[in-house]
Amino acid sequence: MRISSAAKAIVAGLAAGATAAATAVQDGTFTSGETVTTVLAILGALGITYAVPNRPSDPPRITPGQGL
Repeated sequence: MRISSAAKAIVAGLAAGATAAATAVQDGTFTSGETVTTVLAILGALGITYAVPNRPSDPPRITPGQGL
C-alpha cells in the first residue's frame, strides 16, 4: 500500500463526510437516518477512491519495432 493511495482515499472520505454532515444539520438536528447516510458516504468514498488506481507516474515507453 502506497501512502498516496491511502491519502487520496482519506481526503475523499473527509470531503464526503463533511458534505453529508453539513447537509444533514441544515435543520438544526442530526437524526439517526442522517448519521447512517453520513457514515455510508464516508465508507463509500473511502472504498471507491482506494480501489481506483493512481495514474502511473511514467508514460509507457514505445520500443522500436512495436509501433504505436
